[in-house]
Amino acid sequence: MATLKINAPEWTAANTNTANTKNNNIGNKLMAFADSQAPNRTVWFMFSLISQGVLFLPVPAFLLYYYNAPIAVLAVTLVLFFANIIAGMGGSGIRTLLGFFATSVLIHITMLLVFIL
Repeated sequence: MATLKINAPEWTAANTNTANTKNNNIGNKLMAFADSQAPNRTVWFMFSLISQGVLFLPVPAFLLYYYNAPIAVLAVTLVLFFANIIAGMGGSGIRTLLGFFATSVLIHITMLLVFIL
């Protein structure tokens, strides 16, 4: 059958080359993961929008009402949300899309920690 394509496992090639083990840091692993997810860019875009809509968009209301946070919290949340929308719909690469999502997660966790603790 001409439609079947069998690839050799990646771990067999990685063990034979010792030069790759020297540059095996967390940054290279993250970039390799992001590059491997390139075919799933639409799925990551939808995951980003749904998770931000459910988890992060209520954060400003919670912080403003219960902890008297400044209105800038709302502005930061909306800028991050719309930046993710523009990045996903604008056709940016998977590294950019995952980078925006990770940055948004870190900023929202930081805002929660600053105002709650």
